Amino acid sequence: MRQLLAIYRQQLKTALAEQLQYRAALIIWLIEVALGPAVSVSVWSTVARNEGGEVNGYSSASFAAYFIATMLVNYATQTWVFWEFSRRVREGEFSPLLLRPIHPIHADLAENLAYKILMLPVIALVTLVLFLAFHASIALSLDNLLAFFPALVLAFALRFILEWTLALLAFWLTQVNVINQLYVVVVLFLSGQLVPLTFLPAPVQTASAWLPFQWMVAFPAELLVHPLSLSTLFTGLLVQLAWLLVGFALLAFTWQRGIRRYTAVGG
Repeated sequence: MRQLLAIYRQQLKTALAEQLQYRAALIIWLIEVALGPAVSVSVWSTVARNEGGEVNGYSSASFAAYFIATMLVNYATQTWVFWEFSRRVREGEFSPLLLRPIHPIHADLAENLAYKILMLPVIALVTLVLFLAFHASIALSLDNLLAFFPALVLAFALRFILEWTLALLAFWLTQVNVINQLYVVVVLFLSGQLVPLTFLPAPVQTASAWLPFQWMVAFPAELLVHPLSLSTLFTGLLVQLAWLLVGFALLAFTWQRGIRRYTAVGG
């Protein structure tokens, strides 16, 4: 464990140094992160005002709080490895990673954390600006606040594991962009980023409850916006944990078969 922590420290230092070399990309990513919730808040606030100040229990202020919360959770949980993995396999970049003493997933995890550490002060400033500009209103309870941090950690772990597993499809498919784009659209709808899940038709809400996507974004975001009952808190955390275990099993299964295929064809 001590050796693994030392490797992570070095990976984080390396990743931070690399990220600092691409400041323009950081700014573009930041604009992408902030623009979505700003547009959503503007649109739904207008709808709320036109409907007499409230839609489905959401006022302009609570819409602002919700979309700012989803922005923060998406920032904390978002990954991008499935966009890069196909190139690694296709161009032979993956082979040197297999010669390292640790699983390649650790380098990607360290890079992801470094990126978010680097952007943390900026995303905090963006959050404050949006919060004040749109007069966001939250009703945060102590129980929700205490549950938020483990829920966020579980959401990040679940999303990272599932999306790293998705990336492994590159061992079988040379072009995975269509699958990646389809996945992004599904996550956008069913994780609650595009609209609160209560606005979706009842059958879609039921399906969403059984899928992992809302537990990666909507559940921890809702903990910041309005109080949830203790039974809802515990149920949500248990569902996150259950999906995380499923994610680990899928990752192990896909990795073992994918790496055998990769080495068999001369990777």
